[in-house]
Amino acid sequence: MIQRIQSIYLLLVFVLMGALSLFIPLWTNGLNEKVMVGNSPIVAILFGASAALSIVSLLAYKNRQRQFVMNRLNMILNVILLGLFVFRTLTVSGETAEAISEKGIGMFLPIISILLLVLANRAIKKDEDLVKSVDRLR
Repeated sequence: MIQRIQSIYLLLVFVLMGALSLFIPLWTNGLNEKVMVGNSPIVAILFGASAALSIVSLLAYKNRQRQFVMNRLNMILNVILLGLFVFRTLTVSGETAEAISEKGIGMFLPIISILLLVLANRAIKKDEDLVKSVDRLR
């Protein structure tokens, strides 16, 4: 299971969306307070669902088709999360010269997660093609 490259990619997605998101601020608001994942329940649920889906996909290594579909669902979940972040950035109002909010590195975690999921799906597809080619020879 762990010797496959897609397992490493899925484990990295879990670390990004599950563990790392708890320590990295999403943005800094106008009062110079760091906004974390736990401050917004919707964002926390989406981050948790993405981490859980990556672990479930990692443990479904015997069924490559199911793993592929779960990764696609995880990508959709991350696109929704990214859309929430873009919506939040575009609708911030009332900022003055003294109180300017800043984006944090945490807002880019869904992008990195999507890239890792695409790489995992490529590796799963390559494994599936290899198994099909061996079956043709029998």
